[in-house]
Amino acid sequence: MHDPAHLAALAAVHRRGSFELAAAALHVTPSAISQRLKALEERIGTLLIRRGTPCTATDAGLRLIRHHDEIVLLEQALAAELPQISHGLSHGPATLRIAVNADSLATWVIPALAATQGFLYDIVIDDQDVSQDWLRRGEVAAAVTAHPGPLQGCDTLPLGRLRYRATASPAYVARWMPDGPTAPALSRAPALTFSDKDRLQHLWVDRLTGGQASRAGFPGHRLASSQGFVDACLAGLGWGLNPEPLVSAHIAAGRLIDLAPDQPLDTALHWQFARLTAPALAPLTRAMQQAARAVLLHPQGSPHP
Repeated sequence: MHDPAHLAALAAVHRRGSFELAAAALHVTPSAISQRLKALEERIGTLLIRRGTPCTATDAGLRLIRHHDEIVLLEQALAAELPQISHGLSHGPATLRIAVNADSLATWVIPALAATQGFLYDIVIDDQDVSQDWLRRGEVAAAVTAHPGPLQGCDTLPLGRLRYRATASPAYVARWMPDGPTAPALSRAPALTFSDKDRLQHLWVDRLTGGQASRAGFPGHRLASSQGFVDACLAGLGWGLNPEPLVSAHIAAGRLIDLAPDQPLDTALHWQFARLTAPALAPLTRAMQQAARAVLLHPQGSPHP
């Protein structure tokens, strides 16, 4: 049995990136963090943290961090179910680390988190196409992902489809796309891209133009903010794929134009979580499903019943 304080120190160093920040998070001195990590490495007999800027866990360190997270979640669930034996178990809310894409966070995830008591959340924001990697590495307990699985040791539940609309301001359309989103226009008109991982604009352009504009390439602004995408479209900075819940009112009011109303882009989302901690995550899982039903489309494209 490993000392929980040693495991907590390991997790904090990896997630905060330094001994000093880990010490601040755990309310101890950097020296105490260093001693705990050294004792754990000596006991395991292998390097657990790569010292650097930032400090990162080795594969063995990541496995121990996952073990630590699982213990904390399971102990909290046990203490809730059997308060008479809770003495000596972890007290207070457990920190739950999950991976979520920014657009889900901006449209439907927050109500689910707020509806679930007993957790402190550590949200990793990453694209839905790669969020599963965080779960595979054991760095999160659950993820909203575009991948249905299967992933070893995990369960997957379909959430629905987040619909995107290609939008731009009327002035932008008049300047850059007077004849609509044609391949020549899209190859010149500045687009909005969330990050290098964001392929939504490319997928939509490929579908609309048969790959013509995508092969030629198109200019774009990088803007890693869901609300920033909407604001940039409203201001005429560029065109972009925005979640329908964030832009439907702007489209209805004429502040934004849907570039191709018959060509929305739907992204299927799934809730994937470690099977071992599924009982502890059950309240959040129910809340995620309920919140998704209120906003997302049914997996087949129709609204949830």
